[in-house]
Amino acid sequence: MNLTNIRDIRALQARHGFHFSKSMGQNFLIADWVPRDIANAAGLNEHCAVLEIGPGIGCLTQQLARQAGKVAAIELDASLLPVLDETLGDCPNVEIIPGDVMKLDLSAIVSDKLLSSTVKACANLPYNITTPVLTRLLESNLFKSITVMIQREVAKRICASPGDPDCGAFSLFCQYHAQCELLFEVPPSCFFPAPKVTSAVIQMVPHPEPPVQGDQDAIFSVVKAAFAQRRKTLLNALSATYGRQFTKEQLRQIILDCGLPETVRGERLSLEQFAVLSSALH
Repeated sequence: MNLTNIRDIRALQARHGFHFSKSMGQNFLIADWVPRDIANAAGLNEHCAVLEIGPGIGCLTQQLARQAGKVAAIELDASLLPVLDETLGDCPNVEIIPGDVMKLDLSAIVSDKLLSSTVKACANLPYNITTPVLTRLLESNLFKSITVMIQREVAKRICASPGDPDCGAFSLFCQYHAQCELLFEVPPSCFFPAPKVTSAVIQMVPHPEPPVQGDQDAIFSVVKAAFAQRRKTLLNALSATYGRQFTKEQLRQIILDCGLPETVRGERLSLEQFAVLSSALH
């Protein structure tokens, strides 16, 4: 059975009475090179274990199972479980875990199901859960790498450099936790049903240590304040958040003391500059 062949997919639907769910963002791959290239990009071998989120009908799961020692795949849609029983029946190293990735204990899954010192995450993520899932994966500190297919616009934001119009608070959050790289794009024609936007595959390799010094919560309090009103100057944006603690003149002087022009906007600052500014404010 070819899980990227439209006829085989329709036959699966007919056998199991399965229907695509727009609310769950279900768009299944019909280009065999995509799951193969995603699995190859993850850099797997028989000593690796993989956590997959949202296996769908299992086309990426099959590729992961061929390269990794063990795969645990979390699937929220209960109607897909009998489908996966059929499509992954010849993959003894795959275990399907029913449930919601945002509610399950990832640490327990990794320790109980993925008995390896090298655990990676890999997924074709539904667009509507991209940000919370990536946040959870990064904050868990469980994975050697995270290789996911997401909406191209989100991928570009995650990988954007300071000064780039795409750079925002989530960009800095991801880059604080990991080295982020956009690997390749995937056009809508590779999916069934075809989405209205282009997708992209990114890889995030967590830093062994934070890339900047300072308290993480304090740094991202400043980042959040700077991007809450991103069209305003950093001075005005900080005044809206820290106005009860500092006068505007004090904030202007803090910005200048950090080596920044008083007219700078938050989107121009690097993580290092936010760390310095956070130290001065807190």
